[in-house]
Amino acid sequence: MSDENSKVTDKASEMAKNIWLAGLGAYGKAVEDAQGRLEKALEPPKLFRDLVRAGTALEEDAKGTTITARHSVEDRINRVRENFQNQRPARIEELTALHKKVDQLTRKVDRLSKALAAQRIDSDMRGKTTRSKKLGTAAPPPSRGDSKKSKARAKPKATAKKRKA
Repeated sequence: MSDENSKVTDKASEMAKNIWLAGLGAYGKAVEDAQGRLEKALEPPKLFRDLVRAGTALEEDAKGTTITARHSVEDRINRVRENFQNQRPARIEELTALHKKVDQLTRKVDRLSKALAAQRIDSDMRGKTTRSKKLGTAAPPPSRGDSKKSKARAKPKATAKKRKA
């Protein structure tokens, strides 16, 4: 019996020891968990760190994209400036040609206006002559002094234009 008692006692003490060790293990685990939580509380949370990493990556990408876009816009602006400068001489030449055409057309219109005015004067004079013949009175002579004055006025303008050219 003593053998049995000693076996039972040994088993009981082993169980007690295991219970004791389990308690110590639980206590140690609780301390480790508490220390881990304290360390996690003192350092930035993982989500925050992940967000910072993602933000840094996006910022770098955005800088690269912004620089590329800025260079692209600057290139476009430079191309527009070059095109504008390349087209400017052509526009000046076109304007000069248009001014010449307008001057030619103005001279032609002036000539036509004078010719029409002369025709009206002639037709008016013919009408007065035929009316005066019917009535038996003489028609007044055409006043050529006015037309000479207008011609004299027109000539200095023409010479002035020739001097400018």
